[in-house]
Amino acid sequence: MLIRGILVFCLCFFSVTIQAQKLYVLGTLQDGGSPHMGCEKLCCAVQKSQDYVSSIGVVGERQSFIFDATPDFVSQTNYLKEVSGHKSVAIFLTHAHMGHYTGLMHLGREAYNAVKTMVYAMPKMVHFLSKNGPWSQLVSLKNIALMPLQENQTVFLDQSLSVTPLKVPHRDEYSETVGYLIKGKNKTALYVPDIDKWSKWNRSIVALVKKVDYAFLDGTFFADGELPRPMSEVPHPFVSETAALLGSLPLKERQKVYFIHLNHSNPARNSAFKGRLDLERLGFQFAAFGLSFDL
Repeated sequence: MLIRGILVFCLCFFSVTIQAQKLYVLGTLQDGGSPHMGCEKLCCAVQKSQDYVSSIGVVGERQSFIFDATPDFVSQTNYLKEVSGHKSVAIFLTHAHMGHYTGLMHLGREAYNAVKTMVYAMPKMVHFLSKNGPWSQLVSLKNIALMPLQENQTVFLDQSLSVTPLKVPHRDEYSETVGYLIKGKNKTALYVPDIDKWSKWNRSIVALVKKVDYAFLDGTFFADGELPRPMSEVPHPFVSETAALLGSLPLKERQKVYFIHLNHSNPARNSAFKGRLDLERLGFQFAAFGLSFDL
C-alpha cells in the first residue's frame, strides 16, 4: 500500500507539473513606465500598483522564462517565481532598448550576484552585451551565460515547450529586434512588443494571428497626435491601425489579440476610455498584469 501511495503521489506530482505550463503577463507599459519622466499630465499623476514595463513570463516543466529584463525585473521575477514554484528563471531578450534589457543589472555582484543565469539573445545583442560595460562584466564574472539565437531557428526548452525568434523591423541602434513565437504543449503565443509598422515586416500579421492562440502585440500608441513631437521619430503601429488591419477577421481571431507595451500617454490605459471600449466590443483585448494563459 505504501508503494502504491508513493506511485500515486509521483504521478499526481508530475501531472500537476505538466499542467502548470502557463504564460503570465508581467507588465504592460512602454520602456519609460509610469509615472513617466517629465510627464505632468493626469496619466502620470498616480502610480498604480503592479504597473510594470512590458514583459511576459512562461512557466515550463522545470524552469521559468521571462521575456525581457525590464526596469521592473526584480518585482517581475519575484512574481514569476511565486506563481511557478521554480527558483530558476532564464531570460529571452527582444532588443537593446532601455525597457527591455537594463534589468540585467540586478544580476551583477552589486546586487543578486547570479551564477550563469541563461540569457537568450540574437547575435548583435550578444555582441553588445559582451563588448560594452557594465554588461560585459556580467559575462566576465559569469553572472550570466549568453545563449545565442538565430532568426527562425527554434529553441526547445523541454519536451513540450519551444521558442522561435522572429526578426522585426525596428530602430536597431545597438542590436537587432525580435518577437517570439512560443509553443507549448497545447497552445501557441506570439509576443511582439516593439515593431515600426506591420507593413514593413516581411511577414503577415494577419496570417500569424490566425496561426496562434494568443497574440501580444505592440500597442504603444493609440493614434497619431498622441505626443508633442513628430511621432515618426518613434514609429509604432497605432492600436487603431492594428485594429483596422485585423478588423475583417472573425471574432474568434480578434479575441486572440492583446495589446501590450502601452506608452504612458496612451489613453487606452484607462479602461473607461471610449476608444478602448469600442475595440473591446469588437473582441480586441488589452493585456493586464497577472493575466494567465494555458500553454
